[in-house]
Amino acid sequence: MTTDDKTIENGMTRREALVSIGGAAAGAALATSGLAGNVMAAETSSRAVKKEVGGKMTTTVSLDWKEVYYTNCPLVSASNIDQELGWTAEEYAKIGVDFAYFRSRPETDWYPHYIHNQDNLIRFGGLFPPIDVMADKRRTRMLGLTHVPFEGGCLMVRAKDNLYRMSDLKGKKIGITKSLNTLKNDWWRIQEHQGILAMLRMNNMTEKDINLVDFPYPDDWYDDPDMLVPMVNPSWWQLKRDHKHDLAFRPLETALLEGKVDAIYTQSKVFQHIQEATGELAAIEDLSQYPDWRLQVANIPAIITCTDVMANEHPELVVAFMKGMIRVGRWANEHKHAAAAILNKQTYYLDVEDTYRGIKDVDMVPNLSAQNLAMVNIGKEFMLKKGYIKNDFDVGKWAAPEFFDQAARELLEDAIKLKSLEKIPTMKGRVG
Repeated sequence: MTTDDKTIENGMTRREALVSIGGAAAGAALATSGLAGNVMAAETSSRAVKKEVGGKMTTTVSLDWKEVYYTNCPLVSASNIDQELGWTAEEYAKIGVDFAYFRSRPETDWYPHYIHNQDNLIRFGGLFPPIDVMADKRRTRMLGLTHVPFEGGCLMVRAKDNLYRMSDLKGKKIGITKSLNTLKNDWWRIQEHQGILAMLRMNNMTEKDINLVDFPYPDDWYDDPDMLVPMVNPSWWQLKRDHKHDLAFRPLETALLEGKVDAIYTQSKVFQHIQEATGELAAIEDLSQYPDWRLQVANIPAIITCTDVMANEHPELVVAFMKGMIRVGRWANEHKHAAAAILNKQTYYLDVEDTYRGIKDVDMVPNLSAQNLAMVNIGKEFMLKKGYIKNDFDVGKWAAPEFFDQAARELLEDAIKLKSLEKIPTMKGRVG
């Protein structure tokens, strides 16, 4: 029996669920994806645009507003679910626009995900890179947020060491990464730094009580030829890397296991479960145990952004994306087990059940709630205070709820039209 044939939601198999909700669109998306590699390969380099950023070159495609691309992080988001549903592509098809993963183009490297140097790109991912972009690189709009509650991060030690609480770490070494990649935002370090300081504060300790040790690393997997092979679906590169077990992506695990440091910060329970499953690591502090939501800003909430150029010149493209996110988010809220089966491919949860436990209390419809905006501001203020960004900005003014509101109105109008059509009497027996 395949995964698709296993019962996952309300007695339905995954295959049945996807057929019932995706229909012809899902099939069309698969057919399109099968052609994409061949078609795009023929166009390689003809549309490449090279730019120098931070002393390094990055490439994108020349701008074409009949194409919209998306990029996302392996986080809990409607975008990662939509990879299999294809509903956002449906919304773009209605207005005659192609929609695809940004790395499906051979001309596009990984860096637009971090520096947003592509105007026809919408990003749905971690919090710190888009804050960096908005502060110091270019104007963007914040379209929506998804927060996973109680994911503040953990402090991990070797299970064999006699360390059981934060106070045991006085005078000990805590590792913190330092990216040598001058092009992208050092988001790993930011979340480690913020989380470690929060844990120290909650245990009546300060940075002076521990020895914070920098671990510089190349952070250059983005330039690996194997990782620059075009891919239609983001899940492809995750599976290629065996992302649930790849320590190269997280250099501190190796440093801890080798005894170079005594403890490391890990982003969330997702990584905690992976690390503890080895039997070699254990968590001695967990910010998720505290009821204070202000401690749960570990590169989340996940954030949707587009450039000012897209928002100002082609608002319809932004609205189409948000319509897809609302549709997918509503479905995911009602079908959490089915959503978990899809998200398990992209995220770092151990398995489908672990994924379900992680998302069961998550509102999958992106929003711009006051609490989520306050969490974004906490992240922004930390980055500003610690010198990770140079310029300040108003988070409230960054938020652009008008696109979500318009998308919700259009979806309601679409539903009303569909309902009206259902009431039209059939013309049986009539001769034209």
